[in-house]
Amino acid sequence: MPDKKILVLNQQQIQQKIDRMAYQVLEDNLDEKEIIIAGILPRGNLVAERLKAVLDKIAPFKSTLLSIDLDKNSSSLKANINFDVNDCTDKVIILVDDVLNSGKTLAYGMGVFLDVHLKKISTVVLVDRNHKSFPISTDYAGLALSTVLKEHVDVILDEKGEEDAVYLR
Repeated sequence: MPDKKILVLNQQQIQQKIDRMAYQVLEDNLDEKEIIIAGILPRGNLVAERLKAVLDKIAPFKSTLLSIDLDKNSSSLKANINFDVNDCTDKVIILVDDVLNSGKTLAYGMGVFLDVHLKKISTVVLVDRNHKSFPISTDYAGLALSTVLKEHVDVILDEKGEEDAVYLR
């Protein structure tokens, strides 16, 4: 049986979703002086970079981009971060990933901040598949997509934004 791919979001639609989520983040954080956008590597960080780029144009507050590299195959939290987590104390964190499937990746991403007093932590995903095994919810989702478990969502994000697409296969 051939591997059938169905286009779910094209380049323009992906940018529209990111723009909308940026405006939602702005509305919910208007009183802030700074927010921290933490992208989960690799594709969550690309979504986070684009979200930050939009916020930098529209928001009165400063946005800082951080990267989280998780070992997604580990049964415990193993993360490499490019920042001192204590610098996030009393700040708003926007945790970003490309697809929410089981919720494990976002749960591990939140785990990075467990020992720090945060003002608030919110989650952003481009696609929410609605197959959560962990008690994780999205605060901002580009697209909620009901799929069967054996289907897979492929997010392709080109660094220059020229070949972006989301496929269901």
